Amino acid sequence: MMKLNQKWWVELRELVIIALCVAPYALVVNRVLVPHAIIGGGLTGLCEIIYFASGEIIPIWLSNLVINLILLVTAIFLLGWKPCIRAMYGIMCLTIWLRVITVSDVPVISDPFMAVILCGILNGAALGLLYMNNGNTGGTDIVAMIVNKYRHVTMGRALFMVDVLIISSAWFLPQVTKVEQLLFGLCYVFVETQSVDWVMGRGRQSVQFFIFSKEYDKIAEAIMTRVGRGVSFLEAQGAYSKQETKLIMLIVRKSEATQIFRIVHEIDPTAFISETPTRGVFGQGFENLKNET
Repeated sequence: MMKLNQKWWVELRELVIIALCVAPYALVVNRVLVPHAIIGGGLTGLCEIIYFASGEIIPIWLSNLVINLILLVTAIFLLGWKPCIRAMYGIMCLTIWLRVITVSDVPVISDPFMAVILCGILNGAALGLLYMNNGNTGGTDIVAMIVNKYRHVTMGRALFMVDVLIISSAWFLPQVTKVEQLLFGLCYVFVETQSVDWVMGRGRQSVQFFIFSKEYDKIAEAIMTRVGRGVSFLEAQGAYSKQETKLIMLIVRKSEATQIFRIVHEIDPTAFISETPTRGVFGQGFENLKNET
């Protein structure tokens, strides 16, 4: 019963964090980027383009909701229902915040360069925290998840590639009168994605775990079932106790590390865990060896 209550508490905490993390996103779009006519990338950037192209008739929150529904249907076929459940919740929260925080004619930060730097750091940190709590804002996050699954690039880098295409298309808008506005948009996205990667582990893609626990069988089974990663048992012996035991060793992506900690804590809160960043992990669901030869 205690473990069940603890699991519900973790789920509730994550949902609250997700709801709070999308608030800065809506604030930056409606109170900074739109007043400066800077396209910030992502689906909201595309929604900005629609907003300006329609003569400010189609609100950002509405186009964001409609396009996200289309992307969700696609994501269900490619990724399944499980990741889409969190995406639905994130989309709902973001849509509400975009509706509540209305578009302003006067930007919160008057200097556009300082605005994109400060807002890129703030928004990137919020998104990084959101991803670490299994959150999702929909839109190009769904595209990035698909790219991340099949091409094994970081979330921040996948988002950046999609955002560049969206920002470049804003050149045809009458509101974008200077090339500096496009450069500000690219600068904002670059700072944001770097901040996302830094928060999620400073861009490291994979981590190696060594787990010491008497419940190694249960932990290994839970990891293989719930995370879908293979584990290895290493024979070990306590130097002081002389007791024989087994050490769990596995390598996962950085975005999966939170799940590993949660599983271990649920089964054995007294377990000893060592997490080490790794680089150059090839094969078995990681980078392809042939790409590096």
